[in-house]
Amino acid sequence: MPISNETITRRQALATLGVGASMLALPAWSAASAQTSPADATTLLNDVAWNLLEQSPTGATGLGLDVGNRAYMRGRLGGTTPAAVETLAATLRADLARVRATDTSKLDPSTRTSFEVVESAYSTALDGFALPYGDVAVGGWRNAPYVVIQNVGGYIDYPRFLDADHPVRDAADAEAYVSRLEQIPANLDGELERIRSAAGLGVIPPSFLLAKAITQMEASVADAKSGGSMVSSLTRRAAEGNIAGDWEKRASAIVKGPIATALEHQLTELKRQAGKSDTDAGMWSQPGGDEWYAWALRASTTTRMTPDEIHEMGLAQLDEIHSRMDPILRSLGYTEGPVGTRMTQLGTDPRFKFAPDDPGRAEIMEFVQERISWIRAQMPRAFRTLVRANLEVRRLPLAEEPGAPTAYGGAGSVDGSIPGKVWLNLRTTDLHRKFDVPTLVHHEAIPGHVWQGEYSNQLPLIRSILSFNAYSEGWALYAEQLADELGAYDENPAWRLGYLQDQAFRACRLVVDSGLHAKRWTREQGIAFFMERNGNKREQVESEVDRYCSWPGQACGYKVGHTEIVRQRGRAQQALGPAYDLRDFDEAVVQGGNVPLDVLAKTIDRYIASEKA
Repeated sequence: MPISNETITRRQALATLGVGASMLALPAWSAASAQTSPADATTLLNDVAWNLLEQSPTGATGLGLDVGNRAYMRGRLGGTTPAAVETLAATLRADLARVRATDTSKLDPSTRTSFEVVESAYSTALDGFALPYGDVAVGGWRNAPYVVIQNVGGYIDYPRFLDADHPVRDAADAEAYVSRLEQIPANLDGELERIRSAAGLGVIPPSFLLAKAITQMEASVADAKSGGSMVSSLTRRAAEGNIAGDWEKRASAIVKGPIATALEHQLTELKRQAGKSDTDAGMWSQPGGDEWYAWALRASTTTRMTPDEIHEMGLAQLDEIHSRMDPILRSLGYTEGPVGTRMTQLGTDPRFKFAPDDPGRAEIMEFVQERISWIRAQMPRAFRTLVRANLEVRRLPLAEEPGAPTAYGGAGSVDGSIPGKVWLNLRTTDLHRKFDVPTLVHHEAIPGHVWQGEYSNQLPLIRSILSFNAYSEGWALYAEQLADELGAYDENPAWRLGYLQDQAFRACRLVVDSGLHAKRWTREQGIAFFMERNGNKREQVESEVDRYCSWPGQACGYKVGHTEIVRQRGRAQQALGPAYDLRDFDEAVVQGGNVPLDVLAKTIDRYIASEKA
């Protein structure tokens, strides 16, 4: 996960482009002055990119771009008030008009693709901003009807971003850290204003989401009142770098004072809303919820698929994948009952469990690193041009784990100074099994999110910023498939079952997400579907189902995107015959960049034509 969860990892840094905004004057660019020369097109695209990053300085930090004459951005966060969000929307409208006014007919295909990407991302985001409530990502994956909930909000994002992405290499970095701390209270108050406004429209999150958010917020308040992680991250790194300054005193005054107070105000509001909440899980129960969900599906899948079409696609693909799992289960001695029942039995097999507590956590980390080393060595078989795949594996912050998925990851900075990250949820080792961890590695790291993201980082800046959930997550599922085709599971049939179960899991997502939001399923129905039909653990799917309630539509991008990439590969194989080479197809997809699915088809058209020529 797409996680845009949305830092912050690179995906989440970019996801926050949906909320961060600051008041800025836009450079003039009239329709009449738009030109079609390559130089002018490049200038326009770079200008559009920096307009966006100016309003999300954390995104610039995550990409390693707040240096030189942009170093001032390192001390800024961007705003979250309704006025700041409107400023962002106004920027998008102005820049979209400039892009649309440009004649791209004589530009090279790659540059035309960049214009198409901006057109798609900006127009979709503006449609989202036209909705009366919610959090909208610009070219990201974390669209949410609830601005603060168990997996959305500054109380989660800021501590993680400051620790993982904000550098503390010298006194200027430390000063920028303190400056960002000073801006957090106003941003938390901006979020508070927006969740109160939504509540005034009748938008109250379901009670089970609020219960999780309240528990996490209480932990955040306690952490802030003690100084906690936001202070220790600064003081620890300043000490390691021998950076002189009264950093602990200054940071503590902000965190224990105005930040803690702002968090308490949010907590009070969440508790107030909990008293008015119900257990209705889906968007159907919210004012304008059907319209909101239709937009969220379009943003997530870059298609016009209806909830019914999504639902039926999921059911059909689930049956097909289970038909491949059945013979493997039989070969392992699991012969009785539906596939889901037998996978549940496999999950209780002691051979595939990790030890509990810290010994098991260490075992999982070691296992992950071993699989990363293995898959790195296979990449020349699948790609002609290799990237570095600079990455590190981290445990999620403790306060985030209760509301987080099992893992997520993304690429690092453009210059490589900030590594890509794979975040693991290790609140209990029972979340993981030895047969599903290999696939997790291929999805999040190599050749999944971290790997693909480094190709995007080589494209024009705007292409490093804007991403599309169906492509990002579709590629990550395709990466799981590639690993299988490269032999990742040949000697471990149970590992292949884990891979197929994960693919089936994504088919279940189509069914459950549409079930919750369009067919009035309850939370328990969603949980039961995963457990009964696919054999998933309750501990795993509770957070999953809750995630679908707070990020409607996002979970549908995975299988829709994967299905389209595989369809395009089949088209290329048929068109090229003996001239087809897996390495060339894979390279065309990643070097074409993160795009809407209709633009992906154009990328493959060009690849086929080039190979034929």
